[in-house]
Amino acid sequence: MKGDAVSLTEAEAGVLSHINADTIAMLTASLVEASSENPGGTEGAAVDVLQKACRSAGFTVSTHDVASERPNLVATLPAGDGPGLMVLGHSDVVPAGPGWTSDPYRPRFADGRIYGRGTTDMKGGLAAAVIAMQALSHASAYGAELSGPVQLVCTVDEEEHGIGVRDFVTRRPEHSFAGCIVAEPTDLTVVRGCRGASYIEIDITGRAAHSGRPADGRNAIEAAASIVDLIRFDHQQLAMDADDLLGSGTWNVGTIEGGQGISVVAPTCHLGIDRRLMPEEDPHAIAERLRAAIRESAIDTDGVTVDVRVTMEMPGFATAADHPLVTTTVSAVTDGGRATSVGGWSAACDGGFVHRDLGIPAIVFGPGDIHAEAHQPDESVLIADLESAARAYALTALRLLR
Repeated sequence: MKGDAVSLTEAEAGVLSHINADTIAMLTASLVEASSENPGGTEGAAVDVLQKACRSAGFTVSTHDVASERPNLVATLPAGDGPGLMVLGHSDVVPAGPGWTSDPYRPRFADGRIYGRGTTDMKGGLAAAVIAMQALSHASAYGAELSGPVQLVCTVDEEEHGIGVRDFVTRRPEHSFAGCIVAEPTDLTVVRGCRGASYIEIDITGRAAHSGRPADGRNAIEAAASIVDLIRFDHQQLAMDADDLLGSGTWNVGTIEGGQGISVVAPTCHLGIDRRLMPEEDPHAIAERLRAAIRESAIDTDGVTVDVRVTMEMPGFATAADHPLVTTTVSAVTDGGRATSVGGWSAACDGGFVHRDLGIPAIVFGPGDIHAEAHQPDESVLIADLESAARAYALTALRLLR
């Protein structure tokens, strides 16, 4: 869809005039400088920067320590009593890792981009949301009254186990919300559905014996291989019933550890498995079906035991293509002068919890490209895309919260 920067009311144009690309870029840079690598549990420094920016903009701000130095933040632009708009993000970033051509936590500006760990995933999106909300605080001066609040929710630990969003949904927000925009990097595509993710870990216990007479033992690695065959078969079956938006659920055996030595029948083996989830799929039900298949295949008999457990889950979601949150965001992007499209996302995000546990319709929309730029050396984001995202957030709020 081509955007032509048309169809803006006088009030909308007035609000958007308060969005400045340089301001977003500088806030992004400040957030990047506040390293918040995960693992590490150091999101507090980045949240301090975000909190100061939100308080300076006049928002109501609260924080809650999910763990030591790991605070969730909720910043609210108060408005009417009707349903509001939530913007969701996370403060943690993956470790910088090797291969950088400059210090990953000293932001560098070049070729219209900001370089540094977290610029794309997702401190640029957080900065765009703050500046959009700051612009919206001027709406009444242009005769535009918001019917509900706009709220930024920034959680910890999204890149690992999701303890931040799990804590947030159990506390439940005070307001009701017409929708949630997850400000993850989608290259300014309006993503109306995401697969979820889960980790399933399997421990197989056999019995050690001398390899010269393997029949005396029970080989845990051989049992693991049979389980991998079951997983491979199910993966192929899932692919035969792919969804047009999100494809299908997938299995990936990511780690395998086992054995005691080459001359010993392996007494133990461990499998670490990633199972991507379609919306409404329950990883615990999936694990139970796998246990049943293992029993039916007689893998866990005659001295072999198998333990299957879910160690992480992040639900998926899908929002209808004609939902006002989707259509309003699309018009906001295109009327703001940028091209966009509507699609699904192969990645998972915290939006699934908000959709499943709070019943809030969700989309994902933000600056940067998760595949080309995130989690890589010399991560960067286009400053022009930061501005476009902020304009889209502000316009969506103005139109959704009439």
